[in-house]
Amino acid sequence: MAAMQWAHGILHSSFTNAGSGMSIRETPRFSLVRFAKPLTKRLGAWAGLVARATTLGVRAVVRDEEGRILLVRHTYLPGWYLPGGGVDPGETVAAAAVREVAEETGVATLEKPRLFALYLNRRVSRRDHVALLVFDAPVAGQTLRRPAIEIAEVGFFALDALPRETTGATRRRLAEVFEGSAITAEW
Repeated sequence: MAAMQWAHGILHSSFTNAGSGMSIRETPRFSLVRFAKPLTKRLGAWAGLVARATTLGVRAVVRDEEGRILLVRHTYLPGWYLPGGGVDPGETVAAAAVREVAEETGVATLEKPRLFALYLNRRVSRRDHVALLVFDAPVAGQTLRRPAIEIAEVGFFALDALPRETTGATRRRLAEVFEGSAITAEW
């Protein structure tokens, strides 16, 4: 009974007030705007996340007991890179770095990495960011993964003997970490 009275009140107010110059939005008992506005905001926010999602990736600096740097060469991109990849939903950047290093190279890092810097990667999109993590303790006695579908080669290289095809971004990150070069805002 109360529900019927409430519904009758909404309809009665809407029709009664509409003739007096008062719009339906201004009806005291029912406000379509009050109802729809939060819903519209939520839908707009969700659509924005899909259409303009911010992406986050990681790259990891891993050294062996001789101080050499772990690099990978992908099958689908030219050059040598620090191991890394995308951060999965619900995953921390530290967990993503550990996972990506293991997946791409077969190296199981035993410590938590430290966040060195966060960069904007405009080459991918205006909303792509890369976290650079450093594993301070060297890894020892591990067998590198054999090449696979995604990774063509994996290796440890001395800083002064990096492969000629090492990317410029990889060289800049290594200079920031090991030579004290100024940290840039962009990857």
